[in-house]
Amino acid sequence: MAVRKDEHYDQWETMSEEARENYLASRLRLQLHHVYRNCPAARDVFDTAGVSLGDIDTIDDLSRLPVTRKEDIIRLQEKAPPYGGLVAVPEEDVERVFISPGPVYEIQSADIEWFSRALWAAGFRKGDVVINSFTYHLSPAGMLMHEGLRNCGATVVVTGTGNIEIQLRAMKQLKANGFLGTPSFLMMLIKKAEENGEDFRKNYHLEKAWFTGEPLAPSLRLVFEDDYGIDTYQGYAVTEPGGVIAYECSEKNGFHLIDDYAVEIIDPESGKPCRIGDAGEIVVTPVHNKTWGLVRFGTGDLSRLDRAACPCGRTAPRLTGILGRTGAAIKVRGMFVVPGEVEKTINGIEAITNYQLKVSRSGTRDSIEMIVSLKTGAAEEDVTGLLARDFQARCRLKLDDIKVVPEDFFRPEYKKVDDTRSWG
Repeated sequence: MAVRKDEHYDQWETMSEEARENYLASRLRLQLHHVYRNCPAARDVFDTAGVSLGDIDTIDDLSRLPVTRKEDIIRLQEKAPPYGGLVAVPEEDVERVFISPGPVYEIQSADIEWFSRALWAAGFRKGDVVINSFTYHLSPAGMLMHEGLRNCGATVVVTGTGNIEIQLRAMKQLKANGFLGTPSFLMMLIKKAEENGEDFRKNYHLEKAWFTGEPLAPSLRLVFEDDYGIDTYQGYAVTEPGGVIAYECSEKNGFHLIDDYAVEIIDPESGKPCRIGDAGEIVVTPVHNKTWGLVRFGTGDLSRLDRAACPCGRTAPRLTGILGRTGAAIKVRGMFVVPGEVEKTINGIEAITNYQLKVSRSGTRDSIEMIVSLKTGAAEEDVTGLLARDFQARCRLKLDDIKVVPEDFFRPEYKKVDDTRSWG
């Protein structure tokens, strides 16, 4: 089914920057007043930090409050079972409870449309028949995806996880043209069909797929799209604050934020907001979920925020992708260096066969050295010049030195990113 590139789910997706800032600030104030009055855990966050409701006027003001992490939720629910004081409505009004690893009891309302916008942007519409391979038990993914598809008008094939032969039979006989799940599971289905002697592209009807739960590698996206004709999309979802936080549009160049959350990119060490374009931790405060009192939930995921205009017409800022986890990032000259970004820089230069980024410190200054090996015949000067430019553009730091070494320089146990600084 052909879908116009500029077709949007609702008017919220195309708000002006000023309108969005005002809207989110207003929703945030309403949400915080609600959870402070009705949610003991949220009230304790404010009171312990010595912050009043009047101190929080915009998203930037949230930095006055501490970050809440998954281990904090687990501790609260162990101390005050079952919900840890995180429910902002009378317990008899709780609509449904999901259980994520921890365990964490997560409370959600049935009238929230997070997944609808994400799936609409991927082109799901009335007339589509979609395999939903996310689990329907314990965790929220299956049910939330199901509701999102129905809000888009699509027919849902309730398969859940596993049962590969049944999944393939249903996909084929029902002529399913859509798939929801993880990229690895879809590839498993395709390979099983091929093992059974079938031509997947010819014998099946799959046109589009939407993924979350694991990264979609660029190489695998090419296989899906070029070899099998499947239009692929991704969403960034975190179960604790509620579901999808951001999603790809037809441009597939970053993830548009959903306006049901106040999203910050922060320095995970200080908790303070990063400058636009700097890498930091994604921190999320729901502003529409009146049942669940989370404030400033730290996802542990690292990203950057891009406010550049998107040709799709959606005006929400975009996450530039998930760069890694906070524990993997190192801070150099006040900036976070994320191994995932270093890897992307190297992968973009075909002549480089191996590398190590070495961070050291002399006196009061950090030094960054890139050690690389090259393919036979590669022009060293050209490669090092390109590497210096690409590294600075992507990681926003200048390399102090680039050293070219033989391939056998790298031992099996070596670290791709080696921080040799001592803080003792």
